[in-house]
Amino acid sequence: MRVLGIETSCDETGIAVYDSRDGLLGQALHSQIALHRDYGGVVPELASRDHIARVLPLVDEVLGQAGLDLRDLDAIAYTRGPGLAGALLVGAGVAAALAMATELPLLGVHHLEGHLLSPLLAQPDLDFPFVALLVSGGHTMLLQATSLGCYELLGETVDDAAGEAFDKSAKLLGLGYPGGPELARLAAGGRAEAFDLPRPKLHSEDLDFSFAGLKTAVLTRVRQLSQADQAIPAQARADLAAATQEAITDVLAAKAAAALRRSGLRTLVVAGGVGANLRLREKLDAACAALGAQVHYPPLQWCTDNGPMIAYAACRRLQAGLARGSRDYAFDIQPRWDLADLRAC
Repeated sequence: MRVLGIETSCDETGIAVYDSRDGLLGQALHSQIALHRDYGGVVPELASRDHIARVLPLVDEVLGQAGLDLRDLDAIAYTRGPGLAGALLVGAGVAAALAMATELPLLGVHHLEGHLLSPLLAQPDLDFPFVALLVSGGHTMLLQATSLGCYELLGETVDDAAGEAFDKSAKLLGLGYPGGPELARLAAGGRAEAFDLPRPKLHSEDLDFSFAGLKTAVLTRVRQLSQADQAIPAQARADLAAATQEAITDVLAAKAAAALRRSGLRTLVVAGGVGANLRLREKLDAACAALGAQVHYPPLQWCTDNGPMIAYAACRRLQAGLARGSRDYAFDIQPRWDLADLRAC
């Protein structure tokens, strides 16, 4: 089964063709970082317009890589949600048009399920059940994944996501967009012990997260360090960046370990953009080793939004009989879409 996947949920246009027998046949990704950098964050209208300009040329590029024509496919999939409404509509509309033109089934994919399954795309031997840590700019949650489509929420953020905490703290420190990777780079030269920052809900009995208080603490420190409009000394900026990264990753690693202990499972899957953070990976590796558990990550290039995860998720659902794909070519989007809505158990 060959599936074309189209991802346009936010600020990356991702296209891929996945074959259930031969694996990934082609992929392409366009990032809008340069487009949004001057604004310090994603501008939804600009994101939508850029998707319009990029998506069809990228489809042609990927089909060329795979040596295929549209009619060689078995289905076309798109990100149905969650995400930015205008951006989602671009991918959905293009996918529906291509499917109608070729009389192929059309399938909308949950963006978070795509992320959750992305480590399996790279590691075919990895399978259910496992605990999943989904951690990105918009989502931070722990799930128990029993089988395809059977996901139980164990805990989630009650306010800011971990990625938001990275990005907002980076902005407070005067760093560019995207903030998370910039903060991590600055943190490499800092001393985390120089600042004592809070770790909200670190010792709570639940598996929920909270990062808004940490962001406020960083703001307070920045104001203290920049009194009388003086620039923050370079070493102090690096130290505060390191302390911020340490606080966020401490909480994520501790909660993931707690989820493994409570579930009795010994496999952790990490997905989402924050999963690319090397300090987080170090801590998760250590925590899982102490529990006799294994931790799996997608390749770094698949941590952020991408086409392969959408094509792969669609292919898995079609093969498992959890979806058939539509042939009436009406499409919709779900800017807010609870992963529990996919429940198949």
